[in-house]
Amino acid sequence: MGELTVTRDPEELGFDADRLRRIDSHFARYVDDGRLPGWLALVSRRGEIAHLATYGARDVASGAPVESDTLFRIYSMSKPVTSVAAMLLYEEGELELTDPVSRFIPAFADMRVYQNGMAANPITRPATEPIRIWHLLTHTSGLTYGFHRVHVVDQIYRRAGFDRGLPPDLDLAEAADRFADLPLLFEPGSQWNYSVATDVLGRVVEAVSGQPLERFLAERIFDPLRMTDTGFHIEAHQGDRMASLYNADANGRAAAVDTGGSAFRPPKAPSGGGGLISSASDYHRFTQMLLRGGELDGVRILSPRTLGYMTRNHLPGGADMQEFGRPVYSEVPQHGVGFGLGFAVLQDAARHRVIGSEGEFSWGGAASTVFWVDPVEELTVIFLTQLIPSSTHPIRTRLRQLVYQALVG
Repeated sequence: MGELTVTRDPEELGFDADRLRRIDSHFARYVDDGRLPGWLALVSRRGEIAHLATYGARDVASGAPVESDTLFRIYSMSKPVTSVAAMLLYEEGELELTDPVSRFIPAFADMRVYQNGMAANPITRPATEPIRIWHLLTHTSGLTYGFHRVHVVDQIYRRAGFDRGLPPDLDLAEAADRFADLPLLFEPGSQWNYSVATDVLGRVVEAVSGQPLERFLAERIFDPLRMTDTGFHIEAHQGDRMASLYNADANGRAAAVDTGGSAFRPPKAPSGGGGLISSASDYHRFTQMLLRGGELDGVRILSPRTLGYMTRNHLPGGADMQEFGRPVYSEVPQHGVGFGLGFAVLQDAARHRVIGSEGEFSWGGAASTVFWVDPVEELTVIFLTQLIPSSTHPIRTRLRQLVYQALVG
């Protein structure tokens, strides 16, 4: 665990310190009125931390505060990590983006696409296009999530035991094979839909590398970057740092659902799409590697060309997620935001109606966490809390407004 602290005077990095403190006063209200249990905010520029703030409790019942070393479930902020893992294998020539997934997971050889009918007896047809690695990385595979609750195929996933997370009785190979048995929402490559694709990608990493996903991530990403707090479960000595998880009740107030006990159990199927636990210090190191073109402290994870390729919009014809996608499980419409290989990519800030720099890339997690990397401003931002769902309050848009209004130089 690296020490986390402000490393440079904000003014030297082009920030107005008083304006940065607007982040703290704004989100303090979310805790004071019960909307969030507690939070951590980190703003960094040119590799130096300009602002670090915590507020509220990591566990409301005990009053234990959020601290700089608190551990959080980062849910879908796991996806960029797993995407980087897949691209490590790409750089070694072990796979191509055009490879059918069935090359590595044979159960995906004969996929079928939903046409109509009820969840108990759907009518399907053979897919004309195989799911490829590129489809998994871009969420254009036709896979889905049970928790979307907007389509019959989502219901089929829930009936098969896939609602939120992977069933505890399956290993990752078994879970991937089960996904292959379910109908696709659409023909691969024809639309964008947020899905279990990155969990399947995690299984591809296992199949290609011959290692369990957790070991591959540790040996190839976490250990080299000194991300000592990141993994799919926590050890006993870390337990008192774990934040409790909260659901939003009918009034948008935080109600505890998991005080952290489940985090001690290594999952049978590590979810590359949503299973990681991490700290602000660790994820900051990951974002710095991304900002620096794949290298940090003399350790190179990816080449700058590979990372640049991952963080451009890959949706056909330059489309954004709003026009190319199914209804998005998101706080805000995604006008002007495309998708790369594991990251959302801002194409047009004016269309997005939220301040930012074209070319910034980002993603968030189900418990209202978020990060982004802005190469134009050499800026990285991380916000960690533990409230499900992330669409409960307008955290991510407000955070962007508050960060960029403080950037004056």
